[in-house]
Amino acid sequence: MGGPSVDPMRFRQVFGAWTSGVAVITGHGPRGPAGMTANAVCSLSLEPLLVLVCFDNEARTLVPVRDSERFAVNVLRADQREVAAEFASKAAHRDSFAAVGWSREYDVPVLDGVLAWLACDLEQLIPGGDHMIAVGSVRAMDHDPSGKPLVWHRGVYQEMA
Repeated sequence: MGGPSVDPMRFRQVFGAWTSGVAVITGHGPRGPAGMTANAVCSLSLEPLLVLVCFDNEARTLVPVRDSERFAVNVLRADQREVAAEFASKAAHRDSFAAVGWSREYDVPVLDGVLAWLACDLEQLIPGGDHMIAVGSVRAMDHDPSGKPLVWHRGVYQEMA
């Protein structure tokens, strides 16, 4: 019997039903700050405090994160679609960071106005198909309890009702 299709495009459509938050993962390397938009982010452990982030193997941000062994998770708020689009583009990192305000916390770039941020030490990089799974140990964090998150659902940015 023929079963449902399992081709990659079908997988993307099916998994698009999963709603996730949107974050910009940032790092700092010899060429300055680097960042990329991601939705493959989750908390992993409370003891110790660990987060998980997935990087495409070709992601330009992976190199400075791997080399510096640090990264930040910048959780975007509902009104930051343009920030998500900027860091999802192939623009030069310096241009993306020039378009937004940011500061350094725990030696990683933290974007201005985000809903929450976590600064992490890179503990592990684990191969996972066409991605690398990064496990980070949380060293610093903060959040705005009054904001709403930007979410990703069925291939588009959305706001929570």
